Amino acid sequence: MTRRLRLTLLGVGAMNSPRFAPAGLLLRHAGQRVAFDGGPGAEPPPGRLAAWLVTDEQAELRSRLRRSAAERDVALRAGDLDVGEVRVRRRPVVHTSHPAYGYRVEAGELLVVWAPEFWEFPTWAAGADLMFAEAAAWNRPIRFRGGVGGHADVHAIAAEAGRRGVRRLVWAHIGRPSIRAIDAGLEPPAGEWGVEGRTYSLRLSPDGPS
Repeated sequence: MTRRLRLTLLGVGAMNSPRFAPAGLLLRHAGQRVAFDGGPGAEPPPGRLAAWLVTDEQAELRSRLRRSAAERDVALRAGDLDVGEVRVRRRPVVHTSHPAYGYRVEAGELLVVWAPEFWEFPTWAAGADLMFAEAAAWNRPIRFRGGVGGHADVHAIAAEAGRRGVRRLVWAHIGRPSIRAIDAGLEPPAGEWGVEGRTYSLRLSPDGPS
């Protein structure tokens, strides 16, 4: 029986996006489902969740996410999880003045990274087969007030992802500067724009993903 890891983008927008629902992901494997982030318009479809993990426990959407999670009888949290042979591991990112995270999804030789917000490219994403990445800024970073972090830009992230050996890059936290680039017909220097509802299916094998 072919073993597959399926990852569906629930939303691809940055906070207060005028076009996209908040960045969110649904992982499915071995009959279990795990949600990552999301928000209004980007909630997992009905059904049991093994966990609902977040990258920022102090995010502006936390109250709405907690209500949605409670309705599904699951707690909203940032942490680790095992789903059959798949290991989900929380990892820190440099982003703002309080702790923030991304996730490594590991199965054998396969590595998928969910990192929708960061100021510095996470070194732990090196060698990812698939990386869902920050895209709030287009060709210049967005710095938060007080110098407490911000959002790296698509151009800088693409260059660093190439240096770090990321095999496939999907932009999944698209902000207004990147929306303007899309409307102008511009393409990112590497990778592809995330599409809400698109599923990325990876076959698991002893020799790695395919």
